[in-house]
Amino acid sequence: MRRAGGRTWLVGGCLRDLVLDRQPCDLDLEISGLQPGQLHSLLSEHFTVQFVGKAFGVFKLQGLPVDISIPSRMLTDQASVPGLLRQSEPDMDIDEALARRDFTMNAMAWDPDTLEFRDPFNGRADLDAHVLRHASDRFGEDPLRVLRGMQLAARFGLTPAPETVALCKTLSQEEQPSERLWEEWKKLLLHGATPSLGLQFLSDCDWLRFYPELASLQGCEQDPVWHPEGDVWLHTLHCLNWFAGERTGHHDDDLIVGLGILCHDFGKPATTTSDFGRITSRGHEPEGEAPTRRFLERLTNQQDLISEVISLVLCHLRPRALHDANASDSAVRRLARQVKRIDRLVRVARADYAGRPPKPFDGFPAGEWLLERARKLEVESQAPTSLVMGRHLLELGIQPGPDMGRLLDDCYEAQLDGVFSTLDGGIAFAKSNLPSI
Repeated sequence: MRRAGGRTWLVGGCLRDLVLDRQPCDLDLEISGLQPGQLHSLLSEHFTVQFVGKAFGVFKLQGLPVDISIPSRMLTDQASVPGLLRQSEPDMDIDEALARRDFTMNAMAWDPDTLEFRDPFNGRADLDAHVLRHASDRFGEDPLRVLRGMQLAARFGLTPAPETVALCKTLSQEEQPSERLWEEWKKLLLHGATPSLGLQFLSDCDWLRFYPELASLQGCEQDPVWHPEGDVWLHTLHCLNWFAGERTGHHDDDLIVGLGILCHDFGKPATTTSDFGRITSRGHEPEGEAPTRRFLERLTNQQDLISEVISLVLCHLRPRALHDANASDSAVRRLARQVKRIDRLVRVARADYAGRPPKPFDGFPAGEWLLERARKLEVESQAPTSLVMGRHLLELGIQPGPDMGRLLDDCYEAQLDGVFSTLDGGIAFAKSNLPSI
């Protein structure tokens, strides 16, 4: 690229991580002096190149964590209009190009050839001071940057500058593609060291107006004996901070558990009452299903994921209830059938139990009890598998249809109750129930 007349700058999160003495996860390069067609031809000589619209001038190298961009400007000055095209401007001054980035911490550039370091907006000083500050008045070109600020504040422990909060209040999430929203929420839950900082930033920016399920948690009182930390909003923030310290690194598990914790008390605003000086929220688990679904469907269409999160919300009090009742094996198996992953449920319940400072945390023995019971029954990380299948009933002469379905259900219920634990036992049970169909 240098021989072709271009200049390469390390920019964005890559340079930010290097400044913080962290190992970058990916490489962000900005190339000036080359037209998109030239850059594409040069890259294609060595890599399989994917590009996000030539108008954007952003290229990705297949199989590599590398993003390559060309300085660009919007084709219109109308900010907040989704889907706006950008026009590449290869000869744009690097400082002007950096002004079009989101936050000062991401608006630095370094030329590895000349070792020149550009920091026109004092991003390094803001990083040192743990301040989240927008780079310029071009920030509003992409309102989604508010959510980016949310996850950056959580990841890097940042306090937003007052002028940045004021600017964010003027922006709107409306009509933004859900896919882009989802990516920022995932980063908050999967990488946020202190998720409460991100959510508080969202609140300070008045962006909870786009998430009424979260807004309703603010001011929703709780019994101070059981919840000395304050309202449901503060409780949720404490729970998420606890979760951040217990992430496993398995992204699917962590994402579903994190969402379960975020949403676990969505039913409290509709169920909280005060009787004779006692604040209660009876039935908040089932009441939380509808707002959880609304919240998640605003972000993703992954119905399997939504169902798994909802099951955690519905059952987040069950570990303690089963422990206190010294519940039967049947009850544990039935819980596993409902949530599929008891190990995930215990993580949600543990965070719920831990998120009540200054109340001391005793390690949540109810969760350990349930995990041990589930391990012995082999249902810690899966629902009980039906021993008796349709093919077994076919061998007994039962034809496909409603009768077979009812008998399969009866067999599974009996298995959950511990009537049998082997296939032979299941076949014997099925035979003994043939006359009833």
